[in-house]
Parts: sequence; structure tokens; C-alpha cells
Amino acid sequence: MNWITNYVRPKINSMLGRREVPENLWIKCPETGEMVFHRDLEENKWVIPQSGFHMKMPAKARLKDLFDGGIYETLPQPKVAQDPLKFRDSKKYVDRLRDSRAKTELEDTIVAGLGLVQGVKLVAVVHEFNFIGGSLGMAAGEAIVKAFERAIAERCPLVIFPASGGARMQEGILSLMQLPRTTVAVNMLKEAGLPYIVVLTNPTTGGVTASYAMLGDIHIAEPGAEIGFAGKRVIEQTLREKLPEGFQTSEYLLEHGMVDMVVKRHEIPATIARVLQILMKKPAEAAKREAGSDVATLPLAARA
Repeated sequence: MNWITNYVRPKINSMLGRREVPENLWIKCPETGEMVFHRDLEENKWVIPQSGFHMKMPAKARLKDLFDGGIYETLPQPKVAQDPLKFRDSKKYVDRLRDSRAKTELEDTIVAGLGLVQGVKLVAVVHEFNFIGGSLGMAAGEAIVKAFERAIAERCPLVIFPASGGARMQEGILSLMQLPRTTVAVNMLKEAGLPYIVVLTNPTTGGVTASYAMLGDIHIAEPGAEIGFAGKRVIEQTLREKLPEGFQTSEYLLEHGMVDMVVKRHEIPATIARVLQILMKKPAEAAKREAGSDVATLPLAARA
């Protein structure tokens, strides 16, 4: 018996009349089964209050939380060819794109912004996992490359938050070509002497892990995030062995030297700012003074 469906929802319906109660009014913690009211979860940055489990965070909400005052300039989404392979599986690819755009109100999986994080100017790139699993296609690859080019033009660092199942199969080889393209963009930023920070979120897998997600100067991971190339089940079937407990989690990768630190979501903006001040050899006070002048030179900021 589902207590929420069979008792709570009818009770709320009886109090409010015949209005429907949204299905996502309560969110269930995958770890403990605890039910959390959706507004409480949003106010806590999509982290379950009791268990500390980090749920997937919407891309726009992450940018708003990251930048000072939630203010940033949204970088434009580049235009690319739609459905170049005329792909169809159980559903037409163009229909999947249309449904994902309606659900997320985004053009594709990548959202990027320019702004200040505790006084440090940077470009941030975020994957929206709810858009076809955050998969890397032509539009996503082009958006990432353009974000790197903007960071180089602004002479500022770039921080990326991958959350992806990997390359987008509906675009075939054109999707796989985004792996070397984004890798070249990473190298361009590094050749310009600018820091590149990766914040690994749940999940970061497939071709995204095989390219820009593992090329950062510093790798930060959220607690409990799944990070790897092939899935755990595939590896077990290939090796015919049981994998260690916690394999491919942030904590396991930290223990084995694959990530530099595991940081709770509430502490990520402060951690990024501190790391960038160190990498750019800027004392905290100097960074704040420079940020004051940057505010005047930033393009018109957009509130998320």
C-alpha cells in the first residue's frame, strides 16, 4: 500500500476540493525512502535534509545558486543542424527534442553563464540531465566550445558541471566528434593560462567522462555521485567479477586519486572561489577589489 497515494493525496484533495495535487509534490529520498516536500528540497539546494543525499539539481537553479545574487549573463545557444541523421528508434528524434524542450524550457542540454562567484569572474557551464539524459550532441558540443571561447575572450576561468549519460546516440559519429572538439577547447583555455575547474555531479559517465570531464586542473565531486565510463553492470559482466562496494562513487574515486576533493553542494561556490584565487595567485581582498571593477564591465546581466 502506498501511503502517499492512497491516504495523503485523497486527504489533500478532500480539503482543497476537486483540484488535482501535482505528482511531484513530495520527493522520495532514494537512499532512505524519506518523503520531502518539494519546496523544502528546493530551499535546501535539492539535498535531502536528513540523509544528505544529493538529488539532481536543475541547470538554471545551479547557475542561480552559483553566481553572486543569482545574477549572470546567459550565454546564447548556438544554432546547429537538427536531426542530421533522420534518426528514429521507438520514437522520432525530432519528437524527443520537442518533448525535452517543452519539459525543460531549454534548447538543449547545455546552459552557460558569465558572472561573479564571491567576487571572482568566471564562465560556468552546466548540463541539464532532464534533457535527454544530459547527452552530448552537436548543440551541446558547440555550446561548450563557445563558452570556452568566451572565457578566453574575458580572460577568466571556466567551471563546468557535467551530468550526463554520455554521447547522444541519435546523432551517431557527429556526437562522438564533440569529444575531440571539446578537448581542443580545454587545451585552448589552458594555453591562455586560465584555470579550468570540473565539478562532477551525478551521473557523469560515457563519452563526457572520456573527454572534458576528466581534463580539469582541479576535479571537485559532489557526495555520492556516480562517475565512470562504462556502467557498473557492464564491467561486472565483462570481468565476471563482483566490483567493490561503492565502486565509481565520488568517495571511491577520491580514495584512489581520481578526484581532488568531495565537496557538499552548499559549500561548492565558496570552494570554487577559494581554489580559483589560489590558482590565479590572487589574495582574497585583491580579488574582491577587481570584482568591483568587473561589475561595471560585465555585459547586461540576466536574472535566472
